[in-house]
Amino acid sequence: MLNRALLLDRDGVVNVDHGYVVERERFVFVDGIFELARHAADRGFRVVIVTNQSGIARGYYTEAAFLELSEWMRAAFREHGVELAGLFHCPYHPKGPVARYTRDSFWRKPNPGMILDAARRLDLNLSRSVFLGDQATDMQAALTAGVGLRVQLSDTQDGDQAASLTIGRLTDLIPRLR
Repeated sequence: MLNRALLLDRDGVVNVDHGYVVERERFVFVDGIFELARHAADRGFRVVIVTNQSGIARGYYTEAAFLELSEWMRAAFREHGVELAGLFHCPYHPKGPVARYTRDSFWRKPNPGMILDAARRLDLNLSRSVFLGDQATDMQAALTAGVGLRVQLSDTQDGDQAASLTIGRLTDLIPRLR
């Protein structure tokens, strides 16, 4: 049987988006993220992070530095009672100066590649899953991948047209996860 998932964008959803965050000192968790993730996990959702990381292609930080911070972040979730089922990242950007990572990629949102790969690797039923992001590219990737509920975190109620729902705080999603 396929699993439901709560798929989370990272910057702006899991952590405050201070722009290309890779240092622990600048990584501030968004209020309510652990409560939301624990609620979802307690209801059988697999919690997965799906994130563009163009800072790698742009040369702002290395992939190794990103992975090191990701392990620290996983440990923080674990301390709050949530085991992340997966963390998928796209280091590519078509205009990055780091040759190894400079290219168009099916994984880079708004393309659905990361979500589809997560579904394949983690046995996810995307039509029964939820994607929570803060950008139009998140909503487009989730729509193209066939995610059933696409939730945009926004200060305004003017969510992207690909969003099923727009919320102002992470905890506003809790009543929807049953």
